[in-house]
Amino acid sequence: MASSRGGQSRARAAGSARRTYAAGTRSATARRGNGGHRSRFSAVRLILVAVLLVAGVKLVQVQWFDAGELSLAAEKQRTQTIDIPAQRGSIVDRNGAKLAFSVEVRTLSVNLKAFRKNMADLAAKTPGTKKTFDSETAAAAKYIAAKVPGQLTEQQLLDLFHKQASFTYLENNVEPSVAADIVKQFAWISVEKRALREYPGGSLAANIVGAANWRSDDPVVSKHNLHGLVGLEAVRDNDLAGTPGRMLVNTKNGSDNVVIPGTERDLQAAVPGSDLELTIDSDLQYEVQRQLSDYVQQSHAKGGQAVVMDSKTGEVYALANDRTFDPNDPSTWTNEDLANPAVTTPFEPGSVNKIVTATGAIDYGVATPESTVQVPGALQVADKTVHDAWTHGTQTFTTAGIFAKSSNIGTLLLAQKIGEERYVDLLKKFGLGQRTGVGLPGESAGFVPARSQWSATTFGNLPIGQGLSMTVLQMAGMYQAIANDGLRVEPRIVKAKVNPDGTTVPEPAPKTVQVVPPQTAKTVRDMMRAVAQNGKGLQKGTAPTAAVEGYQISGKTGTGQQIDPRTKLYSDHLYNITFAGILPADHPRFVVGIRLDAPDTTLPVGHSAAPLFHTIASYLTQRFQIPLSDGPAPEVPLIVP
Repeated sequence: MASSRGGQSRARAAGSARRTYAAGTRSATARRGNGGHRSRFSAVRLILVAVLLVAGVKLVQVQWFDAGELSLAAEKQRTQTIDIPAQRGSIVDRNGAKLAFSVEVRTLSVNLKAFRKNMADLAAKTPGTKKTFDSETAAAAKYIAAKVPGQLTEQQLLDLFHKQASFTYLENNVEPSVAADIVKQFAWISVEKRALREYPGGSLAANIVGAANWRSDDPVVSKHNLHGLVGLEAVRDNDLAGTPGRMLVNTKNGSDNVVIPGTERDLQAAVPGSDLELTIDSDLQYEVQRQLSDYVQQSHAKGGQAVVMDSKTGEVYALANDRTFDPNDPSTWTNEDLANPAVTTPFEPGSVNKIVTATGAIDYGVATPESTVQVPGALQVADKTVHDAWTHGTQTFTTAGIFAKSSNIGTLLLAQKIGEERYVDLLKKFGLGQRTGVGLPGESAGFVPARSQWSATTFGNLPIGQGLSMTVLQMAGMYQAIANDGLRVEPRIVKAKVNPDGTTVPEPAPKTVQVVPPQTAKTVRDMMRAVAQNGKGLQKGTAPTAAVEGYQISGKTGTGQQIDPRTKLYSDHLYNITFAGILPADHPRFVVGIRLDAPDTTLPVGHSAAPLFHTIASYLTQRFQIPLSDGPAPEVPLIVP
């Protein structure tokens, strides 16, 4: 029994031992297997943590440190800063008629280098595509030519598209709506906002107004705008130009061609330029230009100028040259046409300058209009012998007759009584040798020899209008002083500046000089009526053709010798033919100055400018409804038998 129980016990022990081994083995194996899973899980978990940590760091960097830079970069991809040209101010006449104004236009251009690359990239990505550089440019050339007829032909556009350059302008001055249609069809065509200066009167007052065009030569893009080239457009450019602005816009695909509507916002608003209101009357200016040009042609003159001034205010109502230009068509411009000789080109005026001696004789009590002077047929001045324009023996002239007949000898006799120093003082008071300050570019001061440089014959030349020079405007200014009771008013051609807000800023008041007392001026004015006197025989003045029916006319003719360019001496056939007149003489309203450059003096219209004065004065009486004179000017003796 014992043995049996012992065997059983050993058997159980053996079985138990086997079970214990197997269970331990399984347990150990299990433990090893679970540990592997946990290790892999831990590794993955560590990797995820590391990734999240890196992402977090990057997020912090993006959100905090790089946010501004990245935002700006993104903004640049979808926005564009556009310069806004300031609208240039208009130039108007005294009645508000526009002489110059601006309209908005567009300029088309193409970045040929970029477009060629885009087309090459498209061909590489899409083999067999029908969209090529040639097909696109051909279509664009045809479309644009149809949209801007008369500007560029289809072939001209094709030549521009295919020229060897990285960039090309296609066309300027395209209407905005037309440009928008073109860019809508061909987004690779760029468009620039520009402005075009228009001059509705063409050559009307062109020498005064001048011309402006689009300038893009400044390295600062915001300064690209219309700027003046000549005339008031140039000299008053700062007033007219205004201040450009800037606008930020969203664009389609970052392109500055296609602006997304409603995204525009001003960074800096453009400030329009100011308008200029001139003293010019456009109707009168047109008439004076036309009449002057016709007269220059009829007299076979090389040129001519004319000025009409208000006798009281010095305002210039018309200032004309026989040659002018059309500011709308730069292809026709020449340097001569662009000039303004009425203010830039002085000349020796001849007998028109005798108004200085006439004024001095009356003011200093040397003579009265009725007093007489014995005038010989010749006068010796140093080594020079002076004659009158006609041969005569000693004659008895009244003072009025000396100037009405334009006696050189009589004038010099009176000038000698005035004296050199007092004569020089009068020249200065009349404004000779000084710029008038009219406000036009290139104005000449003329020439009066310095007193210290006078020779023995100088005082034999100046009183008869030789040896000194003046512009037509200066010449008219002398007579304006006599017309205005001795008060010379600096002429002006700009009346006021009108700011963008509508406020009007008058030009600074012109300077004035009291040349002589009012009574002296009136006496001289009345005396010079004899110039237009149409008496019989010796009682006829030099300019009866200047007379205007119903009006008293006061003025003076002039014939000044020119320097012969070949001999450098005074010519016996080249003259400056001048006339300066006051309308009406009894109640002055206007002063007219005229100069003809070397006309054919053998022609009736060539030896005097008085008929042209008559034509201009007649128009003035009608245009401004000038009341008739109180009566005809009395006939006075000129030469006493």
